[in-house]
Amino acid sequence: MCATRLLRASLLAAICVIPASEGSARARSGASKAAAPATVTVDYGIALAGIPIGTAQVSGLFESARYRMDVSARLTGLVGAVTGGMGSARASGLIAEGPQPSAFAISTKTSNSGIAVRMALARGNVTQSEVTPPLVDMGDRVPVTPANKRGIVDPASALMMPAVSRGELTDQANCNRTIPVFDGATRFNVVLSYGETRTIEKPGYAGPVLVCNARYQAIAGHRPDRPGVKFMEDNRDMSVWLAPVEGTRVLLPVRIAVRTTLGTNIIEATRWNRGGAQTVTARAADGQASGPVVQATLVDQ
Repeated sequence: MCATRLLRASLLAAICVIPASEGSARARSGASKAAAPATVTVDYGIALAGIPIGTAQVSGLFESARYRMDVSARLTGLVGAVTGGMGSARASGLIAEGPQPSAFAISTKTSNSGIAVRMALARGNVTQSEVTPPLVDMGDRVPVTPANKRGIVDPASALMMPAVSRGELTDQANCNRTIPVFDGATRFNVVLSYGETRTIEKPGYAGPVLVCNARYQAIAGHRPDRPGVKFMEDNRDMSVWLAPVEGTRVLLPVRIAVRTTLGTNIIEATRWNRGGAQTVTARAADGQASGPVVQATLVDQ
């Protein structure tokens, strides 16, 4: 079992492709006031093939038309001891019909390797990007063109889903969207479509969630002959459950499920804290990230 592949399969779903007050609060999907900043912190458990292998946290800050997303993840137990997998990321930008990021930084680390990505953007268009260490050119990657870097969202911003419907946040239309993701090296789409509406209860959240089916579409930067690419493009067993963030017009994941070659990877909320403190250590002001991090690619590069 390759540690790098396991890290990508397990942790990327946490950045794919994820509230009410503590305990008794119910979601008010239609609430939207230009008032104090809204914050939410969601803790997740990560399981692969039914075995707990790690934890993650997503913290969001939403103020008027601006947002900031902090993400951290860590593999634990035997898997963590073997791989040393950890990562963190931060993104910030404007909220429109979709996120329009202005800055993104991510850093990942395993016991024998690490990677960092920094991007500067103008309303979702990449103006500068750096991957450290640079990817080795194997000569078989689909070239990333300037057009592939326009109108994109980074993996952390992709977790925040502004409403596309003028109705309730749980309107099924809010499932139907295509998310154009660029992680600094690869460009791909995550295509969501409505599956069903469920009611769930989690510590800190009780209410309706949208269950969206998900598809992966490789666009550029990938190696098309790699088995992992074809596996993910043919994969029909992917879904994300979206819950409304009270006081905003934004939804966040409470559950992400992705079938991998190693089994189904499930990242599921264990606690939802509306207005909770943000504890992730990533830094966005200077475009750098520190602390634990998540790899931003779904498939084997």
